[in-house]
Amino acid sequence: MYESLQQEAFDLDVLVEERYLQPRLKGLYGDNVIWINKRIQSPVEKACILAEELGHHHTTAGDILNQTTIANVKQEKLARRWAWEKLVTPEKLIEAYKEGCRTRFEIAEMLHVTEIFLEESLQFYREKYGTEIQVDQRYTLYLEPLAVYENFK
Repeated sequence: MYESLQQEAFDLDVLVEERYLQPRLKGLYGDNVIWINKRIQSPVEKACILAEELGHHHTTAGDILNQTTIANVKQEKLARRWAWEKLVTPEKLIEAYKEGCRTRFEIAEMLHVTEIFLEESLQFYREKYGTEIQVDQRYTLYLEPLAVYENFK
């Protein structure tokens, strides 16, 4: 996943560099450059961070490092939303369920995301859709508790 996101960044003329950043910073985006903290060893976590930074490329503008302003918090949420919709779609959740994944750990592993990223994406979808999502008229994805039902008609 990390490599495919790097390719996507390359195709967008966005440079991705791994550098030592302050320990609290996992990634940064600015002027068509994404920096991923070199301290992060997990390619899965790097992919989640890179997806969010690509989200900043697509959705935000200006310096939003100061997260005490509402406008900056909203822009941060936009970038995260882009990442969640990129890596954890309702269709991918259904596919994971069809492949036999039942726990959040199994789903996160199949989707190549961290469990925290998965949980944040599920929370986003609950805020957006409520407790269930209809997908392709064939499936109902329940978000709490997490389950998939095939609609027979």
